[in-house]
Amino acid sequence: MTDITTDVEREHSELLQFLYACPVGLIQADMNGRMTMLNPVAMQLLHRLGNASASMNVFAALEGYAPELRNMITSFSGNNGQICQGHRIHVGRPASHGNSIPMVLACTLVKLGPVSLMATLEDVSEQVAQEQRLKQADAWFASFLNGADEYGVVAIDADGRIQALDPVARQQTGFEEGDLVGAHVQVLDNPDPGSASMNITEEIEVARRDGWHLTEGWCAKRGGSRYRCQRLICVRGKMEVAAQIVPGYTVILRPLSHVGMDADQLRRRLTTDLLTGAYNRAHFFDVAEEEIRRCAQRDNAVGLICIDIDHFKTVNDTHGHAVGDLVLKAVAEACMGVLRSSGTFARLGGEEFTALLPSSDPSTTIEIAERLRAAIAVISVRIGELDLRVTASLGFAVRMAATVSLAELMQHADRALYAAKRSGRDRVVDSDAIPAAA
Repeated sequence: MTDITTDVEREHSELLQFLYACPVGLIQADMNGRMTMLNPVAMQLLHRLGNASASMNVFAALEGYAPELRNMITSFSGNNGQICQGHRIHVGRPASHGNSIPMVLACTLVKLGPVSLMATLEDVSEQVAQEQRLKQADAWFASFLNGADEYGVVAIDADGRIQALDPVARQQTGFEEGDLVGAHVQVLDNPDPGSASMNITEEIEVARRDGWHLTEGWCAKRGGSRYRCQRLICVRGKMEVAAQIVPGYTVILRPLSHVGMDADQLRRRLTTDLLTGAYNRAHFFDVAEEEIRRCAQRDNAVGLICIDIDHFKTVNDTHGHAVGDLVLKAVAEACMGVLRSSGTFARLGGEEFTALLPSSDPSTTIEIAERLRAAIAVISVRIGELDLRVTASLGFAVRMAATVSLAELMQHADRALYAAKRSGRDRVVDSDAIPAAA
């Protein structure tokens, strides 16, 4: 008996060591999200969301950033198994103190049985930022191969002083090599007065850290004029990694008069949902945080509408995902037609969309929400001899921006959305019209 007790104590001790040493957040919860166990990393990640961890409910903690998690749980029909893997949750605020990279969490949900589930949380902010930089690089280098003769090359040393210019760079800028050799590359920088963008010295520092940096800006020309260009700064030669010392950099200048369309395509690729043309989730959080900050400075109210297509799972199960995609595109097109330039419209994931309405009071917000609902209700998707009709449930919240965060605003709107679904669907519900505990 003593041996059995010792084995159990040893296993318990090893389990605790594993939980404390595990580099990702581990959470055990019931099917309603009530947490029964979480390790220190999970506590730390939830704490960084503000007061979210106080609720001890994982869905409530993440509701302002990932309201779709509840839907994922309820729509999962298996007795056990993986519900989602690496589902990205864009928090939007800086990933850590002193870091300007927006925080992104990766969430994996596993149903352990009829009444319990396991969740993992991992901070993937740096990885997502790097992926975005790589997307930029892929598009940029692909176009570089198609027009290498249009690129000017400037060699600079580790301190940013110009060592040489190729003929294309001299042609673009109007400077001769003798005019610039020995001067700091800052002489080629000609930003707008008061611009908040990084100067070229700061860009070199980023290139030293990441290996390269790509930006758009104004490049100086001889005689005081300037031209718009993309500028890529790459580390040249082998870097001493431990000491973070580089031998020099190569600066590639690409006039935007040749690539305006490429720049637009790249911007769309990084900010929009490829299926529907709405803003993607990551870009929405970036824009929404800035809009709320702007409204707060002006003491303006801000409205947010959450939209969920009714019975969308049935559409996919009955007609197939290709038809489901047609429905998603039709809904997005209808909503963007209603909003035009009056708000920021995005697809959060699956069949969930959202619209942020700056400087919008309750009467304006409910009017727009009803117009969105009506526009969706008249959509008809032709499938052979069948005209498929869909509806949507909408919930909205309006708050003074100075007193509310984006996460809180989304949480209020999402509660109203679920109230709309519970009360019959194809309707709009105001978050102020439902009890706080609903």
